Amino acid sequence: MILFKKEKEVIKLIEKHADKVEECLSMAVKTIGTYLENNISEAKKLARQTDHLETEADMVRHEIRDKLYLGAYMPLLREDIYKLVEILDVVANSAEKCADFFLNQRPLIPDDFKPDFLKITEVSMGVGESLKYAVLCYLKGVCPIEVSRNHARDIGLLESKVDSLEWDLTKKIFTYDMDFSHKIHLRRCLDHIVIVSDRAEEAAGQLDLVTLKSMI
Repeated sequence: MILFKKEKEVIKLIEKHADKVEECLSMAVKTIGTYLENNISEAKKLARQTDHLETEADMVRHEIRDKLYLGAYMPLLREDIYKLVEILDVVANSAEKCADFFLNQRPLIPDDFKPDFLKITEVSMGVGESLKYAVLCYLKGVCPIEVSRNHARDIGLLESKVDSLEWDLTKKIFTYDMDFSHKIHLRRCLDHIVIVSDRAEEAAGQLDLVTLKSMI
């Protein structure tokens, strides 16, 4: 893929956006980990930082949109690249919503469940680096397309691991001796956590679409 000035400007912005998404995911993990340690005041600060990073990512997304409107990339790819950036932004937004859920609703996580919730959070929100590498590997042209697609498939494997952890934790929740309403609330917590890796898998799928069209 031949890169011209406008395309290079877009790639720099996408790299900046991907960095913000990764930072947002990392901050969300810290937020939830701190919450699970019962340090609510610190967790609130970290949640605000998560919100701020998501807002910064959103602002960069608007810059990318403007550059694409000015004619960067062929029309065949332009819309798909922006959709890719949009889905990346949704990944960050999902992490932000998850952190906000914990701090707004203050779920009571039994000590027996805290390691499980931390583990699945780390795995679900640990996709940021792989996702960034897969996107930039392709857009910068620093590796063959197939290598980028392999990195994207790795995200699907991570999502499968999250599915397995989700199944085990769901079973543990609903077989535990506590009120059913409490179980439902914990299940809602889990929903907010696992949706991050779901959205990352969607982004990897969009990257696959972009790479396939560029091969035509």
